[in-house]
Amino acid sequence: MSASGTDVVLETRELAKEFKGFVAVNKVSLKVRRGQIHALIGPNGAGKTTFFNLLTKFLPPTSGTILYCGEDITSEGPAQTARRGVVRSFQISAVFPHLSVLENVRVALQRSLGTSFYFWRSEKSLNRLNDRAMQLLAEVGLEEFAKAETADLSYGRKRALELATTLALEPELMLLDEPTQGMGHEDVSRVTNLIKKLSANRTVLMVEHNMKVVSLIADTISVLQRGSVIAEGPYAEVSRNPQVVEAYMGTTDGALGGTH
Repeated sequence: MSASGTDVVLETRELAKEFKGFVAVNKVSLKVRRGQIHALIGPNGAGKTTFFNLLTKFLPPTSGTILYCGEDITSEGPAQTARRGVVRSFQISAVFPHLSVLENVRVALQRSLGTSFYFWRSEKSLNRLNDRAMQLLAEVGLEEFAKAETADLSYGRKRALELATTLALEPELMLLDEPTQGMGHEDVSRVTNLIKKLSANRTVLMVEHNMKVVSLIADTISVLQRGSVIAEGPYAEVSRNPQVVEAYMGTTDGALGGTH
């Protein structure tokens, strides 16, 4: 795919963030192409979460530029960027535990009514959102849990619900921050398959530690070390890059393993 024109949804140019002399993100230039799953990997402390915080405007960059669909959004606030369709799913599951699964999705859908999060709205005014909420639950395989209290879901299903609430905001670009962190094997497999399925009509940028997950679903992988991109490309290429192997394993012998 060409890197020009409409192919690139998100681009950073020489993006940098310093904290009192410590360089957390060091002149990162990155292009996320439309319709791809782009994974951002690297050892702990590599700058991945700081980079995400720059993209979602939780932190201002020290220098550099962020472009979304070719438009400079570097100085925008977080709400303005979110309204463009850049939606982030956090490491910690961000759902309301004492609402039902259906109600969680309905809350996210309230945006389309222009009622924001006005919890005092009558229940009837939200009933028209039920059909769309059930469609979203079907997309993530949770329709049979619609009436269940969210607190009773397994961890992996809570993350699936969080993906449904993210989809309710109709994102053009989904930023997934460690989507499989803390999961058992079965949940990792379910959520990995779910991300692959949901990416069919969307663009995904994900931070992920699980190399097996990355190897299965990522089209492009960027490797960060000490705030800088040290390698980029498909998994087969990146996993054999001596710099990447050394960053992860402390050795240049052999290729990067799938489960580290």
